[in-house]
Amino acid sequence: MIKKTLLVMAIAIVIIASPLAIRLYELQSNVPTSTVVLAKPVKVACVGDSITAVSGYPSDLQTMLGKNYTVGNFGASGSTVSLNSWKPYMNQTAFQSAQDFKPNIVVIMLGTNDDLKSLHQYNESFEDDYARLITSFESLQSSPQIYIADSPPIFNDSSDLSPAYLTDTIIPHTDDLANRMNLPIIDVYDAFGNSSNYFTDGIHPDSDGATLIATQVYDTIDSSDNVSQTP
Repeated sequence: MIKKTLLVMAIAIVIIASPLAIRLYELQSNVPTSTVVLAKPVKVACVGDSITAVSGYPSDLQTMLGKNYTVGNFGASGSTVSLNSWKPYMNQTAFQSAQDFKPNIVVIMLGTNDDLKSLHQYNESFEDDYARLITSFESLQSSPQIYIADSPPIFNDSSDLSPAYLTDTIIPHTDDLANRMNLPIIDVYDAFGNSSNYFTDGIHPDSDGATLIATQVYDTIDSSDNVSQTP
């Protein structure tokens, strides 16, 4: 009987002491335990066309950024900035999925398919369409930091793509818009230099090319202090 009584008393002391211990911790640390929460991984949405979808650069980026980040691949092969094409990125399921991801960072790399000769006629609306895409991400509740990546160079002039048009028109329009909207530019284009060895077909980067893209993105994100997170 005495042992049972002592056991009951011990349990009661533990129950009473627990809130007291928590309160003592709050007083000593000057931080209420109710405000101490585990940080959530920073979500990075990689938005783009087939160069994002199949190159593997988002996977390399995940490895580089580490466990404090979650990188999502939201590439849509064949997609364009232009809303007048047969496959605007904003009309793809990848676009909605990227928004539902509630990213803290969005890396947009589009423009290669806008280089198709049949789409040159929509050149004047390129920046307006791109701005609309950017704004759609900026308006998300997660208030992500947007990064604009220049498309890699094209080393194949046997298709409907024009290497010169990418250099002289698409890249300048992309950079001009990023500067006007005060957004960081990831210079993927110049990172490749004049080397075609990184490409499987002169358009799509191989595994080494994907790593090069990921490195450019990583370096830009790593040097930025503008990451925002929401619960």
